[in-house]
Amino acid sequence: MPSTSALSYSSYRTYLECPLRWKFLYIDRLPETPHGYFTFGRVVHSVLEELLRPLVVPSARRAGESDSQRTLDDWQSRARAAAAPALMSREQMLSQYDRSWTGEGYTTPEEEARYRTLGRDLLTRYYDRLVREPPQPVAIEQHLEARWDGIPIHGYIDRIDRNPTGGLEILDYKTSRELTAGDAKESDQLSIYQVLVESNYSEPVGGLTLYHLRSLTPLRVPPRDRSSLTTLYDRMGTVSDGLRAEAYEPTPGRHCSRCDFRSICPEFRTVPVSDETRLRDLVDRFDRLRNEEARVGTELRDTAEELHHAAEELGIHRLPGSRSVAVRRREEAWQYSLEGVRPELDRLGLTSRLPTGRPEEVRRLVRDPSVDPELRRKLAETGARRVKWYWELEGTAGDG
Repeated sequence: MPSTSALSYSSYRTYLECPLRWKFLYIDRLPETPHGYFTFGRVVHSVLEELLRPLVVPSARRAGESDSQRTLDDWQSRARAAAAPALMSREQMLSQYDRSWTGEGYTTPEEEARYRTLGRDLLTRYYDRLVREPPQPVAIEQHLEARWDGIPIHGYIDRIDRNPTGGLEILDYKTSRELTAGDAKESDQLSIYQVLVESNYSEPVGGLTLYHLRSLTPLRVPPRDRSSLTTLYDRMGTVSDGLRAEAYEPTPGRHCSRCDFRSICPEFRTVPVSDETRLRDLVDRFDRLRNEEARVGTELRDTAEELHHAAEELGIHRLPGSRSVAVRRREEAWQYSLEGVRPELDRLGLTSRLPTGRPEEVRRLVRDPSVDPELRRKLAETGARRVKWYWELEGTAGDG
């Protein structure tokens, strides 16, 4: 597998949507066109990270899961060495927002202005809520790694809180317009984060939250059960197998309309001008032949059936033409239905002589004198002969 073998939620989702797009992004490292709503989300996340970091009181971590991990004793010794900084003021937060702002990806100055105003309003309301109801984060923007039954995974988790009712709560910020409780229940991202936290922290996961920043609404759901995590693991295993096999075929769909790589994708790449005429003629020829194939196939079946009826009426098998002789041939096959006699076969220990139920196996039993005659009769009566007629062409005697 390539060096990008550790799966994040975004890389997993990208491969499921289109393996070729995954290759363009994670192996070829091709840049995507910036979009204002992604830039907006990154800026807001960075400000929230700085705002909440003074509130972090780290929790005990397991050993050996993530490169950047620290134990609780490590954190406590650092805390004794330096006092935690105070929470920044609202004005300091907004100044941080202005310093972090970038206009990358916005299509017009008006669009950028709308988003910038939205961000200031969103952060101000969030700050007021934070002062009234301060959380108890144990980690902010925490990068975690794990091996999930052999599949390497990693992720950057916006926030991990200590749940007042016990355990840890995983929280992921969302700046999207709409968000529902159903989104939280179905979120593969939260499921992957749960696996990462359970692999890296000593305390259990007590809840999962998508936090809708525009409405300041935490959409909380219980942690995933083993069954739903197993289903996700199977899907991630399929992705991991595909990456190991370097299977990067495109999967066209509605998502193609927003893909930046259409010009180099085989599904949409345009034909060079120098080859247009030659390939257009080939396509037109293929189109004509395919239509002719369908027409001729129907006509051939109808003609064969008409010949069959004529041969049946006349009682002959050879019909001469101008250049060839049509010879009617018969293909015969027997089929047996053993359901009715299988209990008796089981009772007599004869089922092992019919491992596949093929007609030749049944006929061997029917002809075997050591088998009870009544059973042989019953076996024979389950059979039905099927006859298929077909035509062959032979050259006439006068052909050179």
